[in-house]
Amino acid sequence: GMLNAHTTLESSTRRLYCYITNSSQGQFPITQNVTVVEGSTANMTCRVDYNDNTSLQWSNPAQQTLFFGDKKALRDNRIELVRASWKELTISISEVTLSDEGQYTCSLFTMPVKTSKAFLTVLGVPEKPEIIGFSRPAVEGEDVTLTCITTGSKPAADIRWFRNDKEVQGVKEVNATGRSFTVRSAVHLRVDRKDDGAAYTCSVEHVALNSTPHQVTEVLEVHYAPKVEIVHSLIVPQEGQYFKLECVSKGNPLPEPVVWTKDGGELPDVERMIVEGRELIITTLNKTDNGTYRCEASNHLGTNSDEYVLFVYDPNALTQQGPDHALIGGVVAVVVFITLCFIIVLGRYLARHKGTYLTNEAKGAEDAPDADTAIINAEGNHAHAEEKKEYFI
Repeated sequence: GMLNAHTTLESSTRRLYCYITNSSQGQFPITQNVTVVEGSTANMTCRVDYNDNTSLQWSNPAQQTLFFGDKKALRDNRIELVRASWKELTISISEVTLSDEGQYTCSLFTMPVKTSKAFLTVLGVPEKPEIIGFSRPAVEGEDVTLTCITTGSKPAADIRWFRNDKEVQGVKEVNATGRSFTVRSAVHLRVDRKDDGAAYTCSVEHVALNSTPHQVTEVLEVHYAPKVEIVHSLIVPQEGQYFKLECVSKGNPLPEPVVWTKDGGELPDVERMIVEGRELIITTLNKTDNGTYRCEASNHLGTNSDEYVLFVYDPNALTQQGPDHALIGGVVAVVVFITLCFIIVLGRYLARHKGTYLTNEAKGAEDAPDADTAIINAEGNHAHAEEKKEYFI
């Protein structure tokens, strides 16, 4: 009987020992954290490398059981079973929302129960941004604030501003709205005519957008007073020629039409003087066309004008070379003459001074016992020389 008892004890010890060995060999659940973009599907996997037919269970952050083995425990159509075996329990959550985020638990029903936590991170996708604060059109000198707004991002999105593809700085503000964020960025500017037609782009960058930012662009329209300039077709207008003056006017709104006058009054010769849009054309020039021509342009912000003085030359009076060549020739001749005179005077002056200097040096050094005396003597002689020179003159 004692032998039997010993055998029974031995066998039960062995059995217990086997069970302990199995557990220590890795009968514990393994999970991984999951990150998904809202609206997509999250797969939650729990693995067990060594399992002796022990059940697995998934529960949500509120500790509600989702699946116990292959049995569904929570009524939620979005949650489905993907794979259930002794070694794995994988479930899927479709159309994930931000409220699905949190710590999910996989439990392995050993004695005691072993658990593994998996954190589900849900990224909130930023909405398409919009730019507000620009009441079209602005007037030159006005202060304008452009604000770009994007909602629904998690974590908070980044906003970058570009003016015609060159980055400019904005002032950012982030507010939490529920589980996601509303991000605003403002650009302040005092507009001038250079901003007319400038494109301001707001670019929203976010981890959920896979490096393809959401963008929206606002093209500025700036009204400004006209600026007028007259461009002429001939340098030296001559009788009988075709002549054109163009009134180049910039302004927004574009000043239409422009007004041409001559010497403060209406254009005198409607037959030969034709106004076409911004151009004034004189078909055949004559001396009577001499005078001051003025172009004026206006819009609701102001008026501006430019003047051109027309002088019609007689083609016969103009020599072959033209008036400019003769004038230039004369000027060059005078300059050359003055320069030669200057050189001659300067040459004579220098020659005389050089002679005087040499003579003085010689006189002083002739009979001096040493260098110092020579210098003193030379200075004395130099004074005499000056007197002589003055007397000579």
